Amino acid sequence: MSVRRTAPAAVQPKEFAFTAENLAWAKTIIARFPEGRQASAVIQLMWRAQEQHHGWLPEAAIRYIADMLGMEHIRAMEVATFYTMFLLQPVGKKAHIQVCGTTPCRLRGADDLFHVCKNRIAHEPFEVSADGNFSWEEVECLGACVNAPMALIWKDTYEDLTPESLEKIIDGFAAGKPPKPGPQNGRQFSAPEGGPTTLTDAAIYASKPQNSGAALTDNDAKKPSVAASNRESPEPKAPLSKASADKKPKPN
Repeated sequence: MSVRRTAPAAVQPKEFAFTAENLAWAKTIIARFPEGRQASAVIQLMWRAQEQHHGWLPEAAIRYIADMLGMEHIRAMEVATFYTMFLLQPVGKKAHIQVCGTTPCRLRGADDLFHVCKNRIAHEPFEVSADGNFSWEEVECLGACVNAPMALIWKDTYEDLTPESLEKIIDGFAAGKPPKPGPQNGRQFSAPEGGPTTLTDAAIYASKPQNSGAALTDNDAKKPSVAASNRESPEPKAPLSKASADKKPKPN
């Protein structure tokens, strides 16, 4: 994975401030957290700042948000450099493609996706294409391993990719018509390709278990029975009579 660095000073804006609309939104988000816990809003605010600033997060915005939340600048920088969702350098105007390079995606053809990015966009990660519309990078696991290989473009994941389908996705963004996110091979979410392969016999679901009674609804299932509410404890024993106590062996 490429090393995460902030953009050179030459391209960093000197200042950043939320628009009036985004500032009102930010204050609403911050107010949701208890006093002293305002820093918990840092990820949400950084995400909005990135959206406002042409799809990438400059240092000025990181400092601005840190001051707003009462955080040390270095703490906010640690958050920004940890999560690959935050883009720290200028990116393509139409799409920034983050291709997963972790083992499952590598085994399923991620290398071919990198070749497409290098040929269609630019040879190096974060290098913006000649027309200024596209950029790309390699990232670690994006959490859709069962649909490998996959990529994240802005907020959406595109899964079950092939070089051909990635080419079409790039064409769609170039034309201003982003394709539908999700699996690109026709399957639904992470369902098996070609449809279900097990437990497909309808008889399994038609038979009624013996002595099952009426089926429980969700609400019924959540109601504890009387027996479940009773405390289980051993039955009390009657006290020993004096005669029985006398018969008990005494310790040596």
